[in-house]
Amino acid sequence: MTEVHGFCDARFEPVRDAFLSNFERGVEVGACAAVTVDGVPVVDLWAGDAVQGGAPWQEDTIVNVYSTTKTMAAISVLVLADRGQVDLDAPVAEVWPEFAQNGKEGVLVRHVMSHSAGLSGFDPPLTSPTQLYDWDAIVRGLAAQAPWWTPGEGSGYHAVTQGFLQGEIVRQVTGKSIGTFFREEVAGPLGADFHIGLDPRHDARVGELVPPGAPPNAPTGEPDPIAARTMNSCPITGFEPRTAEWRRAEIPAAGGIGNARSVARVHSALACGGEVDGVRLMSEATVHRILDEQAAGKDKVMGVPMRYGMGFGLIDPATFPLSPNERSFFWGGWGGSIAVTDLDARMSVAYVMNRMDADLLGDVRGGSIVLSAYKALAA
Repeated sequence: MTEVHGFCDARFEPVRDAFLSNFERGVEVGACAAVTVDGVPVVDLWAGDAVQGGAPWQEDTIVNVYSTTKTMAAISVLVLADRGQVDLDAPVAEVWPEFAQNGKEGVLVRHVMSHSAGLSGFDPPLTSPTQLYDWDAIVRGLAAQAPWWTPGEGSGYHAVTQGFLQGEIVRQVTGKSIGTFFREEVAGPLGADFHIGLDPRHDARVGELVPPGAPPNAPTGEPDPIAARTMNSCPITGFEPRTAEWRRAEIPAAGGIGNARSVARVHSALACGGEVDGVRLMSEATVHRILDEQAAGKDKVMGVPMRYGMGFGLIDPATFPLSPNERSFFWGGWGGSIAVTDLDARMSVAYVMNRMDADLLGDVRGGSIVLSAYKALAA
């Protein structure tokens, strides 16, 4: 029997049952799950190994969560929008003039936030993930690149590029890197143990991912040349976070390091209308802008119908039936991490693990945690 640590409010025992079941079914190595309601933690669980066959997962273990990082990058841009420093409906080039090259003068900030900017991959393709560690070179390349489709006309998942685009908007406006801005304006005030660019003093707490054995691939569907072009433009294996270079780099769409507690903590502010425990990240009106549908239909990269709001995925009963409430949004990361924020229930749910699944669309482990949280609410 797997030993589960932490706490779980009696009402939310279904979440603990689902969490334990993942281990009993042999589909976990190490993992954590967290739920907040009205900003109050009601579930905070962890179990298993931080390193397969080695050190146990501890209360303060953190791991790379891949695209769940995108929620933190999006929040950083939304904070600036709330302060009037970024106009979500304005061209990116208004704050980043070099970006107007090659027909991108009409790309709006909201296109970047909704994977509809036409820059889903790198052109020319990267030959090594180590190229991601050179921020200036990456953003110069994106500024010079031509869109792969007409911006605003449909989405194509910007798997790695989105974070650099958002991060450079933040840097152009504030003079700070997105990792610094996020730490000072979001994670720090909330006391959230989430990092975009990890200080070496935290290295000893980082769990080791167990990669799926194959690089990320777009889900099976009708072949689309943009899908292959996107996924082939940045070769990664899942082993990169074991290196100090990856952990130090700011890779805001894929390199964030944290745990379920920290993800749920940040998102709890959104679930509560932009403020939690006296820390206001943004106004309730700006939180509601997340729900403004920016793109819908078959995603050119994911190959399935997607609904994108302002920086997050929106609930789709057919593809992503993660919440019974329309005023909910989500995102997840390659390998299986997932986070759902519900404005109606004022609930935040997060799941983070180290054994990676190959499917970019997630798997049943995190889904079972989310659905169990709703089961508990309905009881």
